[in-house]
Amino acid sequence: MNAIGIDVPKGKSTVAILRPFGEIVTKPFDVMHTSAELDELIKLILSLEGESKVVLESTGKYSQPVNN
Repeated sequence: MNAIGIDVPKGKSTVAILRPFGEIVTKPFDVMHTSAELDELIKLILSLEGESKVVLESTGKYSQPVNN
């Protein structure tokens, strides 16, 4: 299973993706809260082999663009 962790501060999110046993799929990278960059993140997540779980902290209104 892929583990996708997203930190959601104001204006951008920081994303890291790991596979079992700590295998790094992507080092942490930033995604701006724009439709284009969120669409690219969705494409990346959907392109991963196997099941993926996304975990993010609910930080009030800042998590809303990622949750839509």
